[in-house]
Amino acid sequence: MWRSVLCRSQNASRCLAFTRISTKKTHAPSLTPLPRFSSSENASPRNLRLFSSTPTEEKNPFSSASELAHKESNPSHSGFSESHDFYVNGAEIATIEASEGGSVAEAEEAQSEEVTQFDEEKFESLLSLLRSEEESLEFSLKTLDVDLNSDLVVKVFESSPGISGKNLIKFLKWAIKKGDITVTTSLVESLLVAISVEGRRLNAYALWDLVKEIGENESVLNLEIMNELIALFGKLGKSKAAFDVFSKTEEFGFTPNEKTYYVTLEALYKRSFMEWAGAVCEKMLKSGVLPEGGDQVGNIITWFCKEGKAEEAYSVYELAKAKEKLLPPSSVATLISALCKNDGTVAFAQEMLGDLSGEARRQGIKPFSDVIHSLCRMKNVKDAKLLLLDMISKGPAPGNAVFNLVVHACSRSGDLDEAKEVLRLMESRGLKPDVYTYTVIISGYAKGGMMKEAQEMLTEAKKKHKKLSTVTYHTLIRGYCKIEEYDEALNLLNEMESFGVKPSADEYSKLIQSFCLKALDWEKAQMLFEEMKQKGLHLNAITQGLITAVKEMQSEDVNLLAAA
Repeated sequence: MWRSVLCRSQNASRCLAFTRISTKKTHAPSLTPLPRFSSSENASPRNLRLFSSTPTEEKNPFSSASELAHKESNPSHSGFSESHDFYVNGAEIATIEASEGGSVAEAEEAQSEEVTQFDEEKFESLLSLLRSEEESLEFSLKTLDVDLNSDLVVKVFESSPGISGKNLIKFLKWAIKKGDITVTTSLVESLLVAISVEGRRLNAYALWDLVKEIGENESVLNLEIMNELIALFGKLGKSKAAFDVFSKTEEFGFTPNEKTYYVTLEALYKRSFMEWAGAVCEKMLKSGVLPEGGDQVGNIITWFCKEGKAEEAYSVYELAKAKEKLLPPSSVATLISALCKNDGTVAFAQEMLGDLSGEARRQGIKPFSDVIHSLCRMKNVKDAKLLLLDMISKGPAPGNAVFNLVVHACSRSGDLDEAKEVLRLMESRGLKPDVYTYTVIISGYAKGGMMKEAQEMLTEAKKKHKKLSTVTYHTLIRGYCKIEEYDEALNLLNEMESFGVKPSADEYSKLIQSFCLKALDWEKAQMLFEEMKQKGLHLNAITQGLITAVKEMQSEDVNLLAAA
């Protein structure tokens, strides 16, 4: 087998033998390619590698490559030993140690290992320049006078650690402008990685400008490059640029995939560009594409819900449901809550409750509560109660808050018997109605003038709770004043403190006004006023004047009667 080894004159220790043919100098091009050849008389092929050398005047001992081939096939006529060193077209050729028995395939494999050689000193100077902060980089590159070719560009990018993304872009643009340089996919990917690590906005925009130029003329881009560029702008908070990249994706001949849509929507959400996000979402839904992971679909739903786009989020949910994707319970709950904010979409939320099962339903107290609250707000007490009964039957187990919602809705609609029925159902579940529950029913009775029933509920509340609410007494006092039973109202005022409630100025004021305007009893009004002062409560001047006016009016009436 013939083996060839690359040798340089400055590394003589690696060369086994040298034979100079001529020392005359001539200009020789660097890295001149030489066609592969072999002898025609069963001689083993040799591998010849050309080295760059400084210009020398040297006489070529062979007039042509064919002559060289002939000499090679007849080594006995050439005057060469099996190890020799010679020049062809001014380029030094070193071949070393031939051995018999080598295969042609091995020789050809060795021949195929063509390596472009670089001036190491200039290459290191180039790397040093690119790693610097030199502003006039293009001028410095021209001054360096490197032998520019595609292999050199690739080698620079392979040595890119320490070189800023900005300088890599400048170098590549300069190389494209200066020489016939082919931009490859790997070069663009290397740029993208470097600039993503740096995370600098201006460099990202410079890369995007370069990609746009490439996209118009070359077919070196791919969808993954576009996706990563969108994600980069999203990470930098540049939502508009991310949307621009998305818009160009199809223009460059690529069909957006699930990652394209996801990273675009993520970028737009970061700056609340939800109108554009809506357009992207609509396109995604029409294409029938959704991210593979349920978590990512859940994120999209949550983003739209947080920005008040519940209907768009529901459309994503419907497609995910059709594709049988398992969504995070938290995103489903968020969507239900968002749909409950609008009366027109509550029905969608109510329907979604039926999709909850297993652990998601057992832990779904919030979405069920939100739907019941919305139904009560819409005065749809019937559906609210049915949903409450469904919760009792299948879960999640309703708590006081859910029962109170239905009780309140029944009381507001005037169906107090229904409200009491729900109260009894609550007690049967082992729950203790709180003061608020009783107050809601008392308020309903008081508004209807049914003070006897209201008093009965108060009596029941006193048995269950040692401390009642100011609202409870305030509601009852107003109710009694409304039907002009002032003594009953006064009795309630006097017992408030016995149940941990301190009367406020509002209760006193209401009673004083009632005694003055309706009962014309300024004496009780004055008594209440004195009591207020003792407790440090303030009565406004108008109400104080009202007491004085009623007192003077009654004095005048007495004087008139006495005179008569």
